[in-house]
Amino acid sequence: MWCKRVNKIPPFDLSEQIKHIGEEINAAAIEVLTSGRYIGGATIETFETAFANYIGTSECIACNSGTDALYLALRALDIGAGDEVITTPFTFVATAEVISAVGAKPVFVDIEPDSFNLNLDQVEASITDRTKAIIPVHLFGRPVNMTRLMAIAQAHQLTVIEDCAQSTGAEWAGQKVGSIGQIGCFSFYPTKNLGACGDGGAITTSDPAITERLRRLRDHGRRGSYYYEELGVNSRLDAVQAAILTVKLRYLETWNTNRAAIAQRYDQLLNAVAGVTLPSSDPTGRSVWNQYTVRIADATPTAETSTRDAVRAKLLEHNIISMVYYPLALHLQPAYANLGYRSGQLPEAEKASREVLSLPMFPELDPDDQEQVAIALKQILSPAMAVVSP
Repeated sequence: MWCKRVNKIPPFDLSEQIKHIGEEINAAAIEVLTSGRYIGGATIETFETAFANYIGTSECIACNSGTDALYLALRALDIGAGDEVITTPFTFVATAEVISAVGAKPVFVDIEPDSFNLNLDQVEASITDRTKAIIPVHLFGRPVNMTRLMAIAQAHQLTVIEDCAQSTGAEWAGQKVGSIGQIGCFSFYPTKNLGACGDGGAITTSDPAITERLRRLRDHGRRGSYYYEELGVNSRLDAVQAAILTVKLRYLETWNTNRAAIAQRYDQLLNAVAGVTLPSSDPTGRSVWNQYTVRIADATPTAETSTRDAVRAKLLEHNIISMVYYPLALHLQPAYANLGYRSGQLPEAEKASREVLSLPMFPELDPDDQEQVAIALKQILSPAMAVVSP
């Protein structure tokens, strides 16, 4: 009989990364600590230049989180009370939270069932005379169809702010996300494709006026020492994190290539498992697989818990930790009850919330561990197909 694994297979394991590049990270951090320059300075500028070059924009403005990147982008565009911003309900709360934080109204549109990204037909149908911007989220590392989205935005004179938190290095039609819209917003949370050793974020743009405003807003709205043109915030990336990110950026393409190979291996292992829908791909785009997210068909759609939840619990019995991003779409969250959305109004997002399951995914994931994940899923969903191992 097949025996379950003794040690847990985690959804993400940063220790493997540190084994390979820990000495470089330590050296970079110690160099900053020895310099005594922890805020601003050459270390920040070096990272900003390197990251802008990687993304393909003229400018990068580092800040202290992906949430602040989105917030500052909206502030720089003077989006506020009375304005509407179209986005997805199937994302981390920060995407919508920042819209509310500047006083604007998030307008949620449904998602495509195969990509989990914005349904662009519904985006266009949701534009009103109050709409000022669209925030597409390149979810799980897969890019939105930016050719079509930019055409919609240009036709209606709207700004596009790309939420690239999960997609650093992803491409659409050969162009990296974060360089296609007017502004790109990135998170360097530790589990992202390019992760810091703490919080961090960045904004990319090729617009000089936006750049100047962003640099001012992230530093209390000041120009020079103790002269404040407007009220800003304190959102500066510290030099230690910038030094670490500069080291990691050199490895990002290799890591993203490894993620793609892991995704391809999952495709092969899980292709014939009944009840599992594999993530789709689009030849025009390049996913960087921040997550490998399958759908578990829900046999009990009216029950309080879903089939997915039962499968996840059984995986844990096999010492496999999977994740659910996201169990309740934003339009149904208590925090957004005031917007008046009803259950059933955005059906694809709601269905995805009951079916999605993200399997272990990180660049160093061992092929044997992937096989164990596949065997466990087969045993849970299709016992007759389970592979017998000694």
